[in-house]
Amino acid sequence: MPLLTRSVTASAVALVALSLAACGGGSTATESAADNPYDLQQPGTLRAGTLTDAPPNVFLKDGKFTGFDNDLLTAVAAKLGLKVEFVGTEFSSLLAQVKTRKFDVGSSSISITEARKKTVDFTNKYDFGFLGLDVPKGSSITSFDQLAGKRVVVVQGTVQDDYATRENLDPVRVPDYNAALNQLRTGTADAWITPAEIGEKTAGESGGKVLAVAKQLDPGGIAYAVAPGNDKLRAALDKGIDAVVADGTWAKLQKQYYPSREIPADFKPGSGSAASQ
Repeated sequence: MPLLTRSVTASAVALVALSLAACGGGSTATESAADNPYDLQQPGTLRAGTLTDAPPNVFLKDGKFTGFDNDLLTAVAAKLGLKVEFVGTEFSSLLAQVKTRKFDVGSSSISITEARKKTVDFTNKYDFGFLGLDVPKGSSITSFDQLAGKRVVVVQGTVQDDYATRENLDPVRVPDYNAALNQLRTGTADAWITPAEIGEKTAGESGGKVLAVAKQLDPGGIAYAVAPGNDKLRAALDKGIDAVVADGTWAKLQKQYYPSREIPADFKPGSGSAASQ
């Protein structure tokens, strides 16, 4: 074949290949967006950062992540056609990990605060919470207003940490709930500010060595955290929350995990437009 002919033929083949590649690339991008509309790390799977030691909200049992928040998230994800992959972490780093998209969502009874809104976006509220107060057996402390000058332990980065700081209590900060409980057991802390349900459960399982003596409503409300700007995922989770409220799943899980807890009359989970069963 003459040199000129071979050159023209090779150029034509290259041009066709380039055109096909360009067409294929556009199709792949479109298909990718369709397969992963919520910009998840892995299409079809919601990667959730959570804790292992905070029952009844979030905890690990027989190798499975469970608790009210996690079971509810699994039900919400199912409404969206997604499965959930839970990964254990510490609360002090959870919101930063959601922000950097190590996790698609944070599930850990996360109270909404203005400070946290600077790090992550929140879904609609799906729960409410109380601050609790645990003390060792024999303590004279019976209320939050007796904590000034006492050695008070909190889990770092929690809303309980926020409260202690706001009240100028100079708290002792620890990485997780087990570490906080150990502070009471060893007598190195006078009191532990807890999520009330966790504090009550811990006290009940302590054999009388730890007492839950007080609680007060946390006004912020509790929600799932997502990365800033991931509006499609946030909106989808909001829709899913409304769906599990409407079908009775939310109420069922409330009774399962908080059988004696009263729901404030003015609290409406989700958008408030779905009537719970």
